[in-house]
Amino acid sequence: MKVIVQIPCYNEEATLPLTVADIPRQIEGIDKVEILVIDDGSTDRTVEVARRLGVDHIVCNKINMGLARSFRRGLEACIQLGADVIVNTDGDNQYAGEDIPKLIRPIVEGRADMVIGDRQTSKIPHFSRTKKLLQWLGSGVVRKLAGVWVPDAVSGFRAFSREAAIKLNIVSSFSYTIETVIQAGKRDIAIISIPVQTNPKTRESRLFTSIPKFIERQVSTIVRMYAMYQPMKVFFYIGTFLTIIGVIPILRFLYFYFMGSGDGHLQSLVLGGVLLMMGFIAYLAGLVADLIGFNRQLLEMTLEKVRRMELEKCRTEED
Repeated sequence: MKVIVQIPCYNEEATLPLTVADIPRQIEGIDKVEILVIDDGSTDRTVEVARRLGVDHIVCNKINMGLARSFRRGLEACIQLGADVIVNTDGDNQYAGEDIPKLIRPIVEGRADMVIGDRQTSKIPHFSRTKKLLQWLGSGVVRKLAGVWVPDAVSGFRAFSREAAIKLNIVSSFSYTIETVIQAGKRDIAIISIPVQTNPKTRESRLFTSIPKFIERQVSTIVRMYAMYQPMKVFFYIGTFLTIIGVIPILRFLYFYFMGSGDGHLQSLVLGGVLLMMGFIAYLAGLVADLIGFNRQLLEMTLEKVRRMELEKCRTEED
C-alpha cells in the first residue's frame, strides 16, 4: 500500500523544511510513503528547497492558481502516481506530521474513505476569539448542510482513500475544505474526524487575512455547493419567502377594499402581485435546477468512469 503526502505551497521556502522533516517516512502496515509538493507559482526558492529536501514528486503551477486548484492538481497527480491513500497537509507546518499514521488508520482499516483532523480550535492559544467563533459557526453550518459530523470543517489536515479522491470534483478557487465535506456528505463518502495536534505558529494565515473577505468567500462557497446538490430545497425556501411577503400587501389591500377605501391602496396590490410572481418564478427555477442537477450527477458519473479508464490505460502502458 502506497501513501502520498501532498503539500500545497506558495512561498514556503522557510517553513517547508520543517514540514517535510515532520512527515514519517515509515509507517507500520504501509509499503511506501512518498511526498509530493504542489508549488503554486511561488516567487521564492520553494521548488529549489523541495528538491534539496529530496521530496519524491513536484508539481508546478506556472502562475498562482489558488489553494483549491493546487489541491485538485495534487489529488490528480497522486492518483496518477498510484497512491492508495492521499494525505494533505499545509506547507506552514501547522499540523503535526507524527499524527499521519493515526489519520490514515481508519482508511487502511476500511472504516472510512475520508478522515479530517480535528485541531480542537478552542484549545489553540494563538487563535483569536473571533477566529474560534467563526470556526465553530462555520463548522456547525457545514455539519448541518452536509449531514455529517465534522467538528473542524476547515481543517486542511485530512486523508483520502483512492476511491474518494477519484470521486471528488473541486470547482472552487478559494479553498477546498468546505467543498469536499459537502460533496462527501451528498455523495455518500464515508467520513470521520479524529483529534490531531498542531505545531507552534510559523506565519500568519493567508486565507484568514480579512474577516469580512473570509466570511464572504466561505459563505459563497457554502451556498454554491448546497445549491448545487439541493437546488429544489434552496429555491423552495426562496419562493416560499417571496410568496409570504407578497401575501402581506395583498391582504392589506383587501382589508382597505372591504372597508370601502381600496382605491387608494392599489400600490399594495401591485407590490403583492409582483412578489407572488417572483415566488412562482423561484419555484420554477428550483424545478429546472433540480433537473439540471440530475444531469450534473450523470456528468459526475461519466467523469469518474473516464478517470478510471485513463488510470487503467496508464497502468497497462506501464506494464
